[in-house]
Amino acid sequence: MPALPRQRPHSRTRLASSFSGPTLCLNLLFGLGALPAPVAFAENQQRTYNVPSSELAAALTGFASQAGVSLSVDPGLVNGRRSPGLNGSYSVEGGFARLLAGSGLQLQPVGQGAYTVVAASPSVGVVEIAPTEITGTHTAFANAEGEAYAGGQVARRGSQGLLGSRDFMETPFSMTTYTGEVAKNQQARTLGDLLASDPAVRSTNPAGGRYEQFTIRGFSLFNSDVAYNGLYGILPTYSIDMEMADRVDVLRGPSQLINGISPRGSVGGGINVVPKRATDQPITEFTGSYASNSQVGGAVDIGRRFGEGNQFGIRFNGVKQAGDTEWDHQSVDREMAVLGLDFRGERVRLSTDLGHTERDTDAPQERVQVGANAKVPDAKDVRDNYAQRWSKARTRDTFGTVNGEFDVNDSVMVYGGIGARKSNHDFLRHGVSITNDAGDFSVQPRDFTRDENVRTATAGVRNGFQTGPVSHEVNLAASYFYMDFTNGGARYAAAPSNLYDPTATPTPSNPTRQDAKVYTESRYTGVALADTLGFFDDRLLFTLGGRWQRVKVDDWTDGVKGDTAYDEEKVSPSAGVLYRWTEQLSLYANYMEGLSQGKTAPSTSVNEDEIFAPFISRQVEAGAKYDFGRLAVTAAVFRIKQPAYETNTTTRVFGPNGKRVNDGVELSVFGEPYKGFRLLGGVMYIDSELRSTVGGTYDGNRAPATPKFNVNLGGEWDVPGLPGFTLTGRSVYSSSQYLDQANSKEIDSWKRFDAGARYAFKVDGKAVTVRANVENVMNKRYWASAGASDDSEPGLTLSTPRTYLLSATVGF
Repeated sequence: MPALPRQRPHSRTRLASSFSGPTLCLNLLFGLGALPAPVAFAENQQRTYNVPSSELAAALTGFASQAGVSLSVDPGLVNGRRSPGLNGSYSVEGGFARLLAGSGLQLQPVGQGAYTVVAASPSVGVVEIAPTEITGTHTAFANAEGEAYAGGQVARRGSQGLLGSRDFMETPFSMTTYTGEVAKNQQARTLGDLLASDPAVRSTNPAGGRYEQFTIRGFSLFNSDVAYNGLYGILPTYSIDMEMADRVDVLRGPSQLINGISPRGSVGGGINVVPKRATDQPITEFTGSYASNSQVGGAVDIGRRFGEGNQFGIRFNGVKQAGDTEWDHQSVDREMAVLGLDFRGERVRLSTDLGHTERDTDAPQERVQVGANAKVPDAKDVRDNYAQRWSKARTRDTFGTVNGEFDVNDSVMVYGGIGARKSNHDFLRHGVSITNDAGDFSVQPRDFTRDENVRTATAGVRNGFQTGPVSHEVNLAASYFYMDFTNGGARYAAAPSNLYDPTATPTPSNPTRQDAKVYTESRYTGVALADTLGFFDDRLLFTLGGRWQRVKVDDWTDGVKGDTAYDEEKVSPSAGVLYRWTEQLSLYANYMEGLSQGKTAPSTSVNEDEIFAPFISRQVEAGAKYDFGRLAVTAAVFRIKQPAYETNTTTRVFGPNGKRVNDGVELSVFGEPYKGFRLLGGVMYIDSELRSTVGGTYDGNRAPATPKFNVNLGGEWDVPGLPGFTLTGRSVYSSSQYLDQANSKEIDSWKRFDAGARYAFKVDGKAVTVRANVENVMNKRYWASAGASDDSEPGLTLSTPRTYLLSATVGF
């Protein structure tokens, strides 16, 4: 759904819906019923609140509900006013003061646990409190949905498609929302750079390659499965620039209920990129950047709001960066321009985003495939770029979306979004498949073009109501996704080379073979219905739902319709439960099913481009989340099942072979436990097992490309005595992985250390931040990934050499 802030309707009582006289009294003393561990708070005790930006009446009511106090308000004082909401730690009176800031109104106590709102005046008895600073909030996040948790690296609320926006403590899933601030401070240029902080996510393609690809909980996720404001297929197919993102939601586990079926059928999780919006404070920033070897660039970020009540907003982000990387004869030239417009009225919220990106890479690296008669090569001996100088990747993507929400009344909201993308991709590449222990491989040049067109839409209605003591939030949504693409190209004469001592080969000129022209159309339609039932004043939440999905794929080869097309449909049920044991502790469990598009045989197989039928994935998960106020810890145990695929090493035929079961445990931590010291990271353990393989040959083996342990831990320290100066560090570890289902080839475990510093200061009233980061400080060479066990083209991913990053941001 569109990622525009709005409180769950059933979680509060609307002032406007109950006006029956000149003064409205709202008695909002919430009892906790028969549930254990009731929590009571003194009026001057600070606790954590979440109240989204909304009408002032609704914001006051929502805060009073959470605080457990009574509030009496004259409707004439609040009608037509809005509040920016709040998120953070407050006393009762401090929280009310924050909500009323700038309204000309003040809070007045009228008894124990009871208040009224009056016009501001210096009269005795009126509480005049300066608004308390929101814990961990940064000026880049103007709405409640984007407000950051303590430390500013993770947002409290994330977009959850069909279910709307929710606080992480009210979410029956494992989810982390990374802020634009952490992306900026890490100098993340692409999505892969940002996700290096997540223990559940690993990059499975070289950083200097043609495209980015990931695994979540051990299963593949392609860029085409990354949503943009809730819409799939809109973002660039091969690489996503982070300068366009206000934040990034990472949801772990099958997400078909809340987001629908993704284009490539990811099952380990989902990622949603939320675009930037103009804030109430004007934004004018320029960032100059440098990345070794000689990449130099600049980025602008401009945002303004105007009109009555700042109803209209405009935000523009532009990037230009070019130069050589740390790999010899490799260069990257990237450009990005994204314009965001939005309107926020009393009942209507609208937004549109238009973007264009271009990326040119010379000598992009490929994964290294290991032949049946070759051992796993030693990464420490790979010193030079094994990609030919003439190889290249050229990508052009133009995209746009329109999103909207309309409050029909105080309980019902309708929403919708549409989007489109047109892309043109041109590659001149070659595979790297070593055939012996010496590292020899054949350079087989291939000219490959791909043109894509995407159209997608979603629409829904959300209704909150009560049935006796039970609250409901019913969501009904429909989705549609269409993509067509054309693949074509040519092959050229082969020449020998070596992984350890690459040989320059001639630039391809005369094709020896023209590839067939393959045209494919994919259509996904779906309808989802879910109800979140709240018991005991919403301390216990049940979410029950299902999504009907239809997957229709047709293909043509040189104008002849293929015989592997399909048209399948299925209803996938899902359920989640969350119990707020205390204000600090939430317990949850979920069951998720998803229908995914079938795999397509890769170019390295003899049945290239064969399309397989859709498959079903299932997940069971249970977990706990504890919010210490300035530090949050989440834990989860899970099981995910899906079919396993492989390319037979003897016949070179690609197809399904049994199933894989991933049993895992996750632990994550984020926040600022001590003033000036921030943590971000976690650990994931996965026991990945193959079952029901053909003839039982591989039963009990570990699924390939799945390390048992992933560990990420990052820290930031504001140096005492040096205001504005911060030291940063991050360590990343993955245990050993198998390359094949037979478990005969294995890569070693690896670890990487990053370090950095930044200094924020002012010059002539202008804010300046200088950042310096070093990735892979020890310059270790290792195989970072063996691909992904459910991937059609497994292979080894070489680590990125030591890279220096410098940037300076100036705010005007």
